Amino acid sequence: MIPQSFIQDLLNRVDIVDVVGRYVQLKKGGANFMGLCPFHNEKSPSFTVSPTKQFYHCFGCGAHGTAIGFLMEFSGMGFVEAVKDLAQNVGMTVPEQEDRLPPAQRAELQSKSLALSEAMTEACNYYRQQLRGARHAIDYLKGRGLTGEVAARFWIGYAPDGWDGLRSVFPDYEAEVLVEAGLVIEKGDDEGASRKRYDRFRDRIMFPIRNAKGQVIGFGGRVMGAGEPKYLNSPETPLFQKGNELYGLFEARQAIRDKGYVLVTEGYMDVVALAQFGFAQAVATLGTACTAVHVQKLLRQTDHVIFSFDGDAAGRRAARRALDACLPHATDNRSLKFLFLPSEHDPDSYIREYGNEAFERMVHEATPLSQFLIAQVTEGQDLGTAEGRARVQFDAKPLLQAMPPSALRLQLLRQLAQLTDSTVQELETLFELAKPVSNSKLMKFAPPAVRRKPPVELERKVLRLLIAHPALAADLDERALSLLGQTAPDRGQMLRAVADAARGIAPDAGAAGFAMLSEILRDQGGELDRLIADVAAESSSEPELARRELAGAVRQTTMKSLRAEQDQLAAAGLPDEPARQRYREIAAELDRLRAAADRDIAS
Repeated sequence: MIPQSFIQDLLNRVDIVDVVGRYVQLKKGGANFMGLCPFHNEKSPSFTVSPTKQFYHCFGCGAHGTAIGFLMEFSGMGFVEAVKDLAQNVGMTVPEQEDRLPPAQRAELQSKSLALSEAMTEACNYYRQQLRGARHAIDYLKGRGLTGEVAARFWIGYAPDGWDGLRSVFPDYEAEVLVEAGLVIEKGDDEGASRKRYDRFRDRIMFPIRNAKGQVIGFGGRVMGAGEPKYLNSPETPLFQKGNELYGLFEARQAIRDKGYVLVTEGYMDVVALAQFGFAQAVATLGTACTAVHVQKLLRQTDHVIFSFDGDAAGRRAARRALDACLPHATDNRSLKFLFLPSEHDPDSYIREYGNEAFERMVHEATPLSQFLIAQVTEGQDLGTAEGRARVQFDAKPLLQAMPPSALRLQLLRQLAQLTDSTVQELETLFELAKPVSNSKLMKFAPPAVRRKPPVELERKVLRLLIAHPALAADLDERALSLLGQTAPDRGQMLRAVADAARGIAPDAGAAGFAMLSEILRDQGGELDRLIADVAAESSSEPELARRELAGAVRQTTMKSLRAEQDQLAAAGLPDEPARQRYREIAAELDRLRAAADRDIAS
């Protein structure tokens, strides 16, 4: 786990204007920079980057965050990957478990990773250059309907039909890095007496696989005629794990945002051909089943994912594995669908035979996750028998258990209950669901209101002040937090969480304090996320003025609590001396607080 102190130091050193400016054309506008939002289509700029807050905010779609959040949202990087990318740019080394290694060993690992990356880049440039003079490879791509523009966009190349073509690129053809990168294969005995090296990819169309930063990490090679395997992928290397990568994701990012969904296919040619025909939002798995990591990467780009599979048995099996990977992420605000083409077609062949409009209709008519799940568990079962209904419940149990508690899961439970002659509560018990939705407070009618709660705008004000100036958390003691949380417990819990997070930030963090707190509280959602967005959209306030505002809010809350206690004592008739003494103490405390308020106003 990366220490918060490192994140804070990183955000202090990184300039978010430089980071965002690599991807978005920014222009100075007052104290901030403005540009067209990269996360939704707009004609006039509503995307603002604040150098003082080290934060970005879009007034159009509401996107906001730090430099770390921007890289994650724009490039689809994970948190650690985004931190490492930023750290590398400012000359910092991310502390993690490998830091326990001796410095020499750590330096060796970093050097090896750099050498692998450079080797892949050199090979990619070589394959692209070779394509220009390979007439039969060019004719093959043209025969598949691809233009030079699309081939260039995906950096498509050609590996010549020779045993050691890469020798012209790598003079030291015996270098170990070529084997480790998967570019060459070495065979022979351990003694090296009869070792032989040769290029892994020969006489194949080459599809470079790029990571979130656009770096080449692997290749897929396709034969142009007869031959097996039809597709040959790079082996697993320190740079490339096929269960973690998606072909075409780097190239498809902007199209995914523009179209509002991503289309997941099974092959390189599907992605390239679909891009050729106007579906640039397509990606592909790399000869492996869809994994949870794939789904997470896709959902960082969009909340609408459509999986496209052949309609044959193999396609159905692949779809089922994708369903299993999706279930933990199937929430009410996401759309996960499954598109099944006729058994004789893949996306490439279908769109060529039937055209764009027909394929577009297929996309829009894709099967929602809920329907596919029900179809899976009921297929081949006789619901007219107890045995058939029990089998449906048996097959559905692990699927429902994998889903988070949500309205979607409840809808599926209701449908299954109807199909299997059960109740939702019976299924929740049978399925051993940890948080039954039907029994939660969300599904019950609210009790009749007996008394209106006092307004909670004071707590909201304190939250905004703390978010904008985390150093103010030091001014809030336990009593103040308890008082602020009395009238609105939910917001009180939120306030305590913000205060606890803010206390972990160095008091001298300056502008990076807001960015750091936002990073700690990222993905909380709900009101807290809206408050962060509101603060990001406001002009920066002076710390001393904010401190006064906070003191006034705490004083106002304290006075309200004291008056309530005073009213209770008076209503009881001040029955004994301790009660009367407490009444006098409260009166004196109220006078002191009013005087302090008057002094603040005067100053």
